[in-house]
Amino acid sequence: MWETLATVRDLGRIQEIASVLVRYGFGDVVQRIGMAGALERAGRLLHLHAADTARMTQPERVRHALQDLGPTFVKLGQILATRVDLLPPDWIEELGRLQSQVPPVPYAAIHAQLIEDLGEAPDTAFARFEPEPIAAASLAQAHLAWLHDGTPVVLKVRRPGIREIVEADLRLLARLAEIVESQAPDLRRYRPVEVVRQFDASLRSELDFAAECRNAERIAANFADDPAVLVPRVHWQWTCERLNVQDRVVGIPGGDLAGIEAAGLDRHALALAGSAIVMKMVFEDGLFHADPHPGNLFFLPDGRIALIDFGMVGRVLPELRYQVARLLHGLVSQQPQSVCDVLLDWTTSDAEVDEGRLQNEIDSFVDQYRGLPLRDLRMGAMLADITGLLRRHGLMLPPDLALLIKAFLTLEGLGRQLDPGFDMTSTAQPWLERVMLQRYSPRALARRGQRTLSSTIDLLADLPRDLRRLLQTARRGRLRAQIEVTSLKSFGDQVNAAANRLTVGVVTAALIIGSSIVMNSVSGGATHRWLMALGVLGFVGAGLSGVWILLSIWRSGRK
Repeated sequence: MWETLATVRDLGRIQEIASVLVRYGFGDVVQRIGMAGALERAGRLLHLHAADTARMTQPERVRHALQDLGPTFVKLGQILATRVDLLPPDWIEELGRLQSQVPPVPYAAIHAQLIEDLGEAPDTAFARFEPEPIAAASLAQAHLAWLHDGTPVVLKVRRPGIREIVEADLRLLARLAEIVESQAPDLRRYRPVEVVRQFDASLRSELDFAAECRNAERIAANFADDPAVLVPRVHWQWTCERLNVQDRVVGIPGGDLAGIEAAGLDRHALALAGSAIVMKMVFEDGLFHADPHPGNLFFLPDGRIALIDFGMVGRVLPELRYQVARLLHGLVSQQPQSVCDVLLDWTTSDAEVDEGRLQNEIDSFVDQYRGLPLRDLRMGAMLADITGLLRRHGLMLPPDLALLIKAFLTLEGLGRQLDPGFDMTSTAQPWLERVMLQRYSPRALARRGQRTLSSTIDLLADLPRDLRRLLQTARRGRLRAQIEVTSLKSFGDQVNAAANRLTVGVVTAALIIGSSIVMNSVSGGATHRWLMALGVLGFVGAGLSGVWILLSIWRSGRK
């Protein structure tokens, strides 16, 4: 299967991927998905030795392998760290340590790109520009500059050539996911194709810095009436796909407890304000910051909270918003049936779920919290248990919901870091009740009723036309019912291949017999020489046919 990727460029990358996997003790994976065979057929034999990984756990080995494979795979690990519905907590914790800090690109290498994106030299566009970056990551690096009016700004510059590298890796990952899903049944439950599809969309979005700025402006507009929230202003005259120019935020990082204490800020108030911001984004706006870790959140000396880096956002449509509220409300208010109903609504059509077993497990899970005061409930722990239940039953959350749960877990951890007595459940309760009530408000009911009535009228209006077309098709004899059974198709392909080999075998036998008769009848003369040549050609054809039959049988055995 890897032969479809056998360009010179791809083979080099395949060899690098296989080398790293073998180095960290995943040689069996390399063999099972056929990478080693592709390399051997390309003349690049694997003479590799595993690294000393005896003291590493499997999640640690995977993290190190992703780190060595470069920026695309680091980003993949960071996406996997959000999939609490697929991976257990030890994997989530280990992959969450993946850092994309890398050495910066020399200024000389990005100078020409900056001139192209800015339309002029940086020293001309800005009153002052710092060539030395203040931070560097796998996709971009940041530089300080000052506008001509003295405003400090940050330039987020995409690394030159990074898109081509990412495109090649995404192509390989998509093919790798297909092969893993077909060749490794025990890994199929991790839905590699679906995960890579989500990763592809997320990474392409992160590469577009203009899209990141549009996300920032949408969230800034949602908090326009809240003076306690700051989103850096975007300078669109210089912003494009490869360059993001925003006001610089000078504040205390979310994880700097000593700095918060030194500034005299109320840690309890900051925890409450941060949770209120996330609840509003999720349950009111439907657009939320999907990576609210301490590095993307700053506390200003006046008590305001600044949010940066909107490359990864999640979207929650109204119907999904209600389902999330219903799930959390069912957990908080001990209503197991609501929890089960929501999880079943999220189940994909191809998933096989034992509903009775699922209901019993949810009943037992919710019952353990019965009678506990609201302040003693830990929403993060409950969500972690729910995602563990999802993994046991092979259920998979929609990608935005996986991001949402990860954001809630991060939020509660940050809140407890700021204030050990932080109670996220009590904070979330009013928002959940508001969403539940809005679902059945007169305006919402009237709106849904109007949509339903409109759809029904359209259906009834089109019904006579659709019935007339159906009857006309049946009258002309063009009405057909098609039933496709994949197992029968596979069986038919096998029968067809066997019949082809049998036919070629009969022809081969006929050539051998006919050529033998012709050769035995030759006695001399020019005419007989032509008969001799004809007999030889018959034997050659028979030989080629025999080789084809042997190769066909060998290939079918390998499959």
